[in-house]
Amino acid sequence: MLAIAIPAGLLIGLSLGALGGGGSILTVPVLVYLLHQPPHAATAGSLLIVGITVAAGMIAHRRAGRVRLGPGVAFGVLGVAGAYAGTRLSASIRPDLLLSLFAGLMLVAAAAMLRRRGTPGQHAPAAGNPPVPDEAAVPDARDASPLRGRAITATLDKPATAVRPAALSAARRRPGGTVPVRQGLKIAAAATGVGLLTGFFGVGGGFVIVPALVLALGFEMPVAVGTSLLVIAINSAAALAARLGGHLHLDWPLLGVFTAAALAGALAGNRVASRVDASRLTAAFTVLLIAVAAYSLIRSLPGLA
Repeated sequence: MLAIAIPAGLLIGLSLGALGGGGSILTVPVLVYLLHQPPHAATAGSLLIVGITVAAGMIAHRRAGRVRLGPGVAFGVLGVAGAYAGTRLSASIRPDLLLSLFAGLMLVAAAAMLRRRGTPGQHAPAAGNPPVPDEAAVPDARDASPLRGRAITATLDKPATAVRPAALSAARRRPGGTVPVRQGLKIAAAATGVGLLTGFFGVGGGFVIVPALVLALGFEMPVAVGTSLLVIAINSAAALAARLGGHLHLDWPLLGVFTAAALAGALAGNRVASRVDASRLTAAFTVLLIAVAAYSLIRSLPGLA
């Protein structure tokens, strides 16, 4: 098992480092189909891997002054209930159905990556910054991360045109910096939805967090990206704690080796990213996502009959 976990973790980390996002969504299929972990244990293990890598990214963003602790903690705490509910809901789902739903998530992720790739005005960010493997999915936030100048994101991000500039967002706030009730409700709903997604699938959900921070709180994109990592870390920890409370068995040595390999792969991916065209990497990864999703559906759908 460990002999497979090392190259698998390196591959996940490499995709994270080279693409600036998306690689971590493959963690669950890799744990299930290559390392033969039960689906529910795989989603729990993914939470551990996501939490550690996001924490590493958050520390780097914090040092650069791109993390707002107060709003981040508040958003994360609001999502704890959703994370708990998502965890309980996931535990009640049949393994084959869980894998089928996750395959659907990967297909949505692939479509989002294709849409982002076709968005005008996007450019390949400069390399040279320390790697930050994380799950903060961001609309065109690639210029904001310590890794290749952008955050490592989940694949479910929206195109840059879907997010208004922070200046426009800030203008919608009330004098004195308070957030209108309607915006506050939207933030609470987004936070709960993020927690639900994290608890159910073991993914970060930054594709909801970052737009909420930009639109409702007027954060600049780099600050929204950095703060979203704190939110994801809180949600991942809450969801993992809920799963561990259910006496779920995890292969800790396997997960430890996998996580260490993923972090090392992210370092290598950062170097690859500086030498290979980003659009080609994104296209290759999108094809890989579709292939893995198709394989997951082929394996899981017969069990639903």
